[in-house]
Amino acid sequence: MSAATGIINLIGRVLFAYFFGAVAGVGHIRRSKAMEGYAKSTGFPVPAIAGWPVGLWLIVGAASIAIGVWPDIGALMIAAFLIPAAVFFHAFWKLEDPGQRQPQTQFFWRNMIGLGACAMMFAMFVALGHALRFTVTAPLFTF
Repeated sequence: MSAATGIINLIGRVLFAYFFGAVAGVGHIRRSKAMEGYAKSTGFPVPAIAGWPVGLWLIVGAASIAIGVWPDIGALMIAAFLIPAAVFFHAFWKLEDPGQRQPQTQFFWRNMIGLGACAMMFAMFVALGHALRFTVTAPLFTF
């Protein structure tokens, strides 16, 4: 990987990580009780983790991607958040009210876009291995 593509990759990693760490992660911590209440109302099996524990999980995953400490693990961490978030919290197919269904559909697909990005990042990190530029460590996985 050249220095120029490494810089472009780093910018993309930081932008992606900013959303999941500083926006979503900090939001889950700041609104922990509200997140737990919403999780309970949707029937999420473990609503107690929906607040600050998920916030910390997101911050760690995002930092892993941005800083480059086992960034492949960070991508998997964010993906592990996005799957239940889409299925439990943005289940638009269960809603009949169009006013509620539309934003939940958008949130569901935003999660799917994030999941796709995580899959691509994971594959790229693993494929590049030690050639990945501007990281603290190489990816943990090698295939």
